[in-house]
Parts: sequence; C-alpha cells; structure tokens
Amino acid sequence: MKQLIPGQFYGETNARIDLDGLIITDTEYTHDKVDWHYHENAYFTFILQGRVIECNKKDIYHCAAGSLLFHHWQEPHYNIKPRGFTRGFHIEIAPGWMKNLQLDLNLLQGSINVFNPDVKIMMYKIFRETKINDAVTDLSIHELLVNIFCHLKNDREKETKDWPAWVNKVKEKLHDDCTEKISLADLSHIAAIHPVHLSRSFFRYFQCSLGEYTRKLKIEKSFSLLSDRKKSLTEISFDCGFADQSHFTRSFREMTGLNPTAYRCILQQ
Repeated sequence: MKQLIPGQFYGETNARIDLDGLIITDTEYTHDKVDWHYHENAYFTFILQGRVIECNKKDIYHCAAGSLLFHHWQEPHYNIKPRGFTRGFHIEIAPGWMKNLQLDLNLLQGSINVFNPDVKIMMYKIFRETKINDAVTDLSIHELLVNIFCHLKNDREKETKDWPAWVNKVKEKLHDDCTEKISLADLSHIAAIHPVHLSRSFFRYFQCSLGEYTRKLKIEKSFSLLSDRKKSLTEISFDCGFADQSHFTRSFREMTGLNPTAYRCILQQ
C-alpha cells in the first residue's frame, strides 16, 4: 500500500501554502480511481466543487461539494471520482503542531464525516484566508484550526454521554429539512417533549438557539451551491430556504464576514 508524503495528493495541485506545522493544498482531482493508500499526516479533506466517493475499512462516504472529512494519520482508504470537475481543499497537520498546542487527537481516531455547521463555516473561512494570504493569514488559520479541533473534541465527548433521545431526533430533523419551514410545535411533536422544554433546553446541547442553528445549516448548504456558476443568487436563496436574496445575503454576511458574491469570486480564483 502506498504512503503519500506530506503535501502529496493524487491530482493537480493548483496552490500550496506551507505554514508552521501545516501544509494546505488546493487540488483538482484528475484520477477516476485511486487505489488503497494512506497519508503520513492527519488531514482534512474539504470538497469545494464536484463529487468524490471515499472508502475506508469501515465506511463509504459519498462526498458532494461542502462535505468535510477528517482522517487520522496512516488511515487507509481509496477514492472514486464520478464524471465531472472535482476540487478538494486539504489541510495536513504534522504531529508536532498538535503537540505544541497541547491538542489531543485520541478522541479523533480513524475517519470522521464532519456535519457540525460551525466547523464547516470555519473551514470555509480558512479557505478564504488562503486566498487573502496576507500578514495575518498565518495567525488567522491557526486560530480557526484550533477552534475546529475544540469543536470536534466536544462533539466526540458528547457522543459518549447519555443524552436524552430527543436531542438526536431534533438534530436529524433539522439537518434533513433545514430548507423547509418547521415550527416549534412540529419539532416538539417529533421529539415528544413540551415546546417550552425544547426551547429552554436546546441551547444546552447546541450552544445556540433553534433559529441560529437552522440559519447555520442553510448557510452551510449555500456554500456548496455557490460553486455552481449556473445558479443565480436568487435561485440559491430559495434552494436554501431563505425568503429572498436580501435575507440570504444578510445572513451570509453575518456568519462569514463577506457577501455571497465576494465568496463566489474567491472560489473561482
């Protein structure tokens, strides 16, 4: 089985940035299939455009634009790329980087399909920082990546706790139908708890309100659609469940710090 050295991916690397303990690459996938292999370092794969199927010994991930995977070091896997243009954004993390910042990877073994909208929004911010690439890019990326690992660690710790059954029911409903209008009464019926208890308890498990969490999911969905140049912002707004384009633009700017048009320009660089 082939081991890939740091910075090496199958495809054409359009850009590479080497920071202290990090290697960040923007890569076009050009191979229809890549046989079993593993990477020397732990790393993230963030699909910016297109689709790829990634398989390891336990799972098969069908990754469309917006999918985010984390792989521990030396985790064997293979890839299949369906027809069409596919582009991935990778962040490789050297063991020394984790050690210097006193971060523990023990809870993040194997491969993880990341669904946390906060983590994905931060990953898009890291991607944006690589295109700005100024005097504070290094600092910004390191700060965002530390926060990402803190979120992932917290998510894994939560999975080991005996949470009420309604928490996962509500989470699954919001992730499955974030673009559909849903009421507090609907969610409380699905969760089989009183609406007051749901609204009071939601923050404890998600660190934000129901409305904020739903908007994050909508913005996360919009990132993948913005990679499709054929789609107008109005179409994307409705596809993501916003009332109109202005509402979408305001929400996008609040969460990312820039408007959708600016992000689309960065993506097309």
